[in-house]
Amino acid sequence: MLIWLAANLVVTTLLTGTLFVPGISFGDSLLWIVCGTVLGAGVLTLVAVMGVRTGLSTMALTKGSFGLRGSIVPSLSNLVILMGWSWVQAMLAGISVDYLIHSWTGYSNPILFAALCQAFVVFLAIFGHVGISRIEPLFGLVIVSIIAYVFAVAFSTHPPAEYFAIAIDPALGMDGALVFDIVFATAISWTVLSADLTRTARSVRAGATGAAIGYTTSTILAMTLGATAISYVLLEGDEAIAFDPTVIIMAFGAPLAAVMFLSVMATNTMVMYGMTLSLQHAFPRRRPLPFLPTALGLGVVAVIGSTWLGLLDQFTNFLATIGALFIPVFAVMIVDYYLARRRSYHREILNHKGGKYWFTGGWNIGAILVWATGAGLYTLLTTVWFSPVGAALPTVLFSGLFYWLWTRIAGISEPQGVESQHLADQLELTTTK
Repeated sequence: MLIWLAANLVVTTLLTGTLFVPGISFGDSLLWIVCGTVLGAGVLTLVAVMGVRTGLSTMALTKGSFGLRGSIVPSLSNLVILMGWSWVQAMLAGISVDYLIHSWTGYSNPILFAALCQAFVVFLAIFGHVGISRIEPLFGLVIVSIIAYVFAVAFSTHPPAEYFAIAIDPALGMDGALVFDIVFATAISWTVLSADLTRTARSVRAGATGAAIGYTTSTILAMTLGATAISYVLLEGDEAIAFDPTVIIMAFGAPLAAVMFLSVMATNTMVMYGMTLSLQHAFPRRRPLPFLPTALGLGVVAVIGSTWLGLLDQFTNFLATIGALFIPVFAVMIVDYYLARRRSYHREILNHKGGKYWFTGGWNIGAILVWATGAGLYTLLTTVWFSPVGAALPTVLFSGLFYWLWTRIAGISEPQGVESQHLADQLELTTTK
């Protein structure tokens, strides 16, 4: 649980909370943060349980539904999205560090500090999952204590009633459905790592409980902190600029800057680890790519990309891209594993060619078509046909229903009484032969 708690007490999640007020009221922001987080955590937990039961990473699991070769589609999409997250978080950490250094010394170079933060993350990620597990709980405890300090300052200066009374600004174009989609997309962005981080859990119950409670608690805390911080700035009479770390650092000082830096160190370490696993298993090879060279190669790209600060201006579009690409992926995976396959994957998912997951030349055409159509639907609902219930839930239902129909047509199923297999040990044997 602590690894999830520390992972999502992160600067990007905190700053996402600053997007909502005063577009909608403070109270409505809290309501939609909770709704989007709880429903998104449901998807995340279902995929996490798949990881515990099989011992496989999230992208390795896509071979069961998309095919041994078709899994390259979600794997490469995942690589792009995780790299984008890594850049954004390093940039925000760099800006936070730059603000402090500038206030103390007069020296300012946010690009340099972003690159240095990213380089340190690459160093941490080289230790792999064991190193991450040792570091995360410590960061989590430090971050929680500083969050408590920020809440204490905010609500001792202005009572809660003043936050709930902040006037809405309709010109910002925000509504509850949009807030829900943003919060839900945040959960989807973490689901790409959910099996990776829980597959070593002692039991299914422990993995599911840790992922669900850890993710839900950390996300609600972080986004509520962001909404509270931007509301505090408004109540103080200052200009409230959404998704700008310096605005709330000025309001709360060095402790909040420390939260931002530590959160990036914790989260980006996990992101780098997840990117490495994704690329290792992206291609249908007899053996995965070696960890260390893969991590170092991705690390070079991550450090260079962290200097592109202009990406921060496109953050909401980035979240929409995550929703479009991965909501259909996880709808397909969940229907395939829990309904069609009766919660069981065979060891043939470890093959590099042939077997029951080869489908048509390694591609499950139905899964690819559902993914592409679902991504198109999400894009239309966010850019052309604005749905009163948002884009996330219609896309989940559409993708899940149509993939279920495909499994019936294509005869994708497992017999009654099939037993789940833990495949991690078999994967190790396969890769050492």
